[in-house]
Amino acid sequence: MEPIVGDLITLKKDDISYEGILIPSPKKDSIVIKLSSGYNIGFKRSSVEITKIKKRQRPKIFPETKFDKKKDLPEISLISTGGTIASRVDYETGGVRWLMKPEEIFFMTPEISDIVSFKNISSPFQIASESMTFECYKILAKEAAKELNSGAKGIIITHGTDTLHYTSSALSFMLQNLSKPVCLVGAQRSPDRGSFDGAMNLIGASYIAAHSDIGEVAIVMHGEMSDTYCNVLRGTKVRKMHSTRRDTFKPINIPPLARVFMNGKIEKLSEYRLRQEENEVYADVEMEEKTAIIKTYPNFNPDIFDYYIDKGYKGLVIEALALGHVPTDTINDKFSWINSIKRATEEGIIIVFSTQCLFGRVNPFVYSNGRIMEEMGVIYVEDMLPETAYIKLSWILGHTNDYSEVKKNMLANLSGELNYRIKGDNSGL
Repeated sequence: MEPIVGDLITLKKDDISYEGILIPSPKKDSIVIKLSSGYNIGFKRSSVEITKIKKRQRPKIFPETKFDKKKDLPEISLISTGGTIASRVDYETGGVRWLMKPEEIFFMTPEISDIVSFKNISSPFQIASESMTFECYKILAKEAAKELNSGAKGIIITHGTDTLHYTSSALSFMLQNLSKPVCLVGAQRSPDRGSFDGAMNLIGASYIAAHSDIGEVAIVMHGEMSDTYCNVLRGTKVRKMHSTRRDTFKPINIPPLARVFMNGKIEKLSEYRLRQEENEVYADVEMEEKTAIIKTYPNFNPDIFDYYIDKGYKGLVIEALALGHVPTDTINDKFSWINSIKRATEEGIIIVFSTQCLFGRVNPFVYSNGRIMEEMGVIYVEDMLPETAYIKLSWILGHTNDYSEVKKNMLANLSGELNYRIKGDNSGL
């Protein structure tokens, strides 16, 4: 009888046999199995001998795993939101399924039970990170504040990696009076793969959340492709820099805050806000929805600004070129940004320039086009990342539309988002 998806089978090619679970194949003439190592292997059907060992069963995606509280371990809380770290291949469909319970994450990471005790495990929603909205940030901020104020020594938030750095920025601004670690953790590889990185990231985050003296929002992820250590990266100075590498998150214009090794050793690398157990955290979650990011590029037609103006947008972050350049002196006047920026500022829209170079900073006083923009009221935000500037501007505009107040706060270093003196090569490349 022909095996079906989920059956345990062997594939024999020449003198070598491979044993694994049959999974869906993208091509009718091929056959793919999941090896016990977590990796997949596939062949043309006509090139292998197929033998069924055991018919399909319907086990749980993860067995239930319970962690008993240990009195001698510090208590932290976990908030699960979805993403690759909380997913697993469903061998019946070949697709990826979210875990049904956040506790299931720890099936792959039993070591955590010797590092921390969990005060609470919650899952306010389960979505992929590309579907995150401002409303999600508000929910997470309120949940984190509640847990910290009820005695948790720190927080771990599991999250998809695509927009992890947006969420870390949002929580950095929303969690006021924060002086305990809030660690955001993701994975580039799913738990069914042999190269799963989420387990190590969770272990590193557990050490930081419970045993470090860090008192701010940070992303804790692989520091290199191997399993040597995790970097602890400030929530407002970090960016996803590669689509697949496990060490995708890099610090921008500053070093990592620390490194954490799997034996619990924490190596401090730069200054950070220190833990203070007695502080009460409050979630300031007001955000202005009508903000956007616009990228500068050759042949950009500034008529695009008319859309945002006519739709009543309150703030725009421009990913400008290099030091903060946009077209002003053009062969064809229709490509000059001068009239569009002037109209936008006259309509009360706050315009912020950051550099799409990421490393380095903007400076309006080097070339004439920068001076023109600065004189029209454009706010140049030093070395702030475009994503961080977008989140920060949205948060500030949630509190005030006054230009002077917005400019003052955009240029104030509220959560380590500005680095006024960049030392050495902190490119992370």
